[in-house]
Amino acid sequence: MSYMVLARKYRPRNFSEMVGQEHVVQALTNALNQQRLHHAYLFTGTRGVGKTTVSRILAKSLNCTGADGQGGITATPCGACPACTEIEAGRFVDYTELDAASNRGVDEVQQLLEQALYKPVQGRFKVFMIDEVHMLTNTAFNAMLKTLEEPPEYLKFVLATTDPQKVPVTVLSRCLQFNLRPMAPETVLAQLAHVLGAEQVSAEPQALRLLARAARGSMRDALSLTDQAIAFGSGKVQETTVRQMLGSVDRGVVFSLIGALAAGDGKAVIDLSGQLRAAGLSAATTLEDMAAALQRMAVLQAAPGLPADEADPDAQDIARLAAELPADETQLLYSLCIHGRAELGLAPDEYAGLTMVLLRLLPFKRPAAAATAEKKTLNQTEAPAPPSDPAGPDSSEFAPPDAGWAGQPAPNDGLDDGAPATARVPVLPLPVREPPAPRKPESSQAAAEQSPVAAEIVALKVREASGEPVPPRPAPAPDPRPVQTTGEGDFWHALVQELVAREAITAVVRELALQSQLVARSDSQWTLRVENESLANAGAQARLQAALLDAGHAVRLGVEVGTVADSPSRRNAIAAAQRMKAAESLLMADPFVREMMRDFGAKIVPGSIKPL
Repeated sequence: MSYMVLARKYRPRNFSEMVGQEHVVQALTNALNQQRLHHAYLFTGTRGVGKTTVSRILAKSLNCTGADGQGGITATPCGACPACTEIEAGRFVDYTELDAASNRGVDEVQQLLEQALYKPVQGRFKVFMIDEVHMLTNTAFNAMLKTLEEPPEYLKFVLATTDPQKVPVTVLSRCLQFNLRPMAPETVLAQLAHVLGAEQVSAEPQALRLLARAARGSMRDALSLTDQAIAFGSGKVQETTVRQMLGSVDRGVVFSLIGALAAGDGKAVIDLSGQLRAAGLSAATTLEDMAAALQRMAVLQAAPGLPADEADPDAQDIARLAAELPADETQLLYSLCIHGRAELGLAPDEYAGLTMVLLRLLPFKRPAAAATAEKKTLNQTEAPAPPSDPAGPDSSEFAPPDAGWAGQPAPNDGLDDGAPATARVPVLPLPVREPPAPRKPESSQAAAEQSPVAAEIVALKVREASGEPVPPRPAPAPDPRPVQTTGEGDFWHALVQELVAREAITAVVRELALQSQLVARSDSQWTLRVENESLANAGAQARLQAALLDAGHAVRLGVEVGTVADSPSRRNAIAAAQRMKAAESLLMADPFVREMMRDFGAKIVPGSIKPL
């Protein structure tokens, strides 16, 4: 007895055996039960999802007479009457299947339409099934339009296509269209387990997962691959043999690659790529598997509360990598893997292309040590000396407030009051003017030498009386709302100041920490509140959670939007305002400053005082 392949042996024979197409089955079942039958149906979808199968089941439902020969139109064909058995065998005279890929001309369609003039010979309806209908020529489509619009009451058209975009709209408007969707891997997995159980073939669950993913939504492809796996494994479906057959990369290698990229370890990436080359595994499949894992990581990062599938052996590795790799780098690496597949054909060989695609992420990662060194270099750079004025001090003014060499420190545009101050330059001499009357210069000189405040003043920007003063840059106004201090606020302020001082958080992550309020804290969950909704993004939240984990706080972080009553930035602003007020009071009380203001009409430029 000849062997029948699984795809044919387990082809559904009625609607109850169909899987993955419940929306089509329900619509056709209701139409058959109520006998609200259309004269033309169009089934669309990718290969192996059941278009021809649905057409045959529909033909049996229309012509079934029941086991006793007295049945009518039904949604549950008996499978035993002559109509059902002959349609299943492909020899029912009133059911005609036309392959439009090889019979695409107007002559073949004209011959089919000539049969429409005659009533059914055996069945209740004459059914014309045209497969791959998009392959027909325009002339052939035009030839069938009139009959397709107003066929005889005993004639039903069933059209099937994998490319509905090529079907003319004049044909689409005459048909009742159903789109058969690609099947989910879970649906394919369950059907494979059912088929192998009926065949009494032992199979490992992970091997079935590989086959279900490799089928890409096609049940026919899944059953064909299963046939191949049974033959390859000598009657057993095992993970190792299926991986070898498909050329799939071990999931452990995929997770190792992602982990090495998360750690910025280029050597490990190159070593793993060499292992894949030595094993002869597919570089394109490697990128596909990485993209699938990164997609699951991105979902987990965007919705960390989703329950994990306990039956999935990869769930723990996915969760671990989602915590290690920042969300923005996950998105970037996913994009690199997707677009890198198209570049493999342009590379000297596919493994060189794979290595370059993976290493492309590393330049985008900024090591913390490099960022720290760069900040220290910027903070310690000496400003150049001021340009000399050939006309003397009385001919022009000093540098404007924003000049890089001026004694006034550059304003700090960030919210970090603990950042290092701008490097100070030597004290510039005040312009010498002819005093109106000599008045105890010795006392002024002595006061200048003995004044501790004057020695701390970096410089005072002074202009000629005739010059137009440059308006100073206004200082940011402090938040007028009082801070409602709490114990959680004290703890959060101290922790954030520590993270900022160690430069463990920067940029948007630092702003999220500074402008947030710790509203709830438990052993495993912390909740922050911010007023700026743009700060509550998943990427900044994930990186702040990682910084807290490095600081010894293994908690899950949640961010909500609302009114903030106590935040580190507001506390820092209040402390800075107090320091500024104390500095102004100390400067105004200095004898030397008061004497300069009294004798020479000197004025302190607003905004030029900076507490040290």
